[in-house]
Amino acid sequence: MSLFLLVLVIAIALGIIGAVADGLLYLLFIGIVLFVVDLLLLGSRFTRRGRAHR
Repeated sequence: MSLFLLVLVIAIALGIIGAVADGLLYLLFIGIVLFVVDLLLLGSRFTRRGRAHR
């Protein structure tokens, strides 16, 4: 869970820097992609825990 929060903070920081700084729009896109990947990994982690092992 701490890795999720760390990646989330990095994604938000990159997004803010990319939106505010002139000429660094690519950081905004990197932040968005990082945020989406982080959410997908979190979702897959929770779906794997819900299954029963046989």
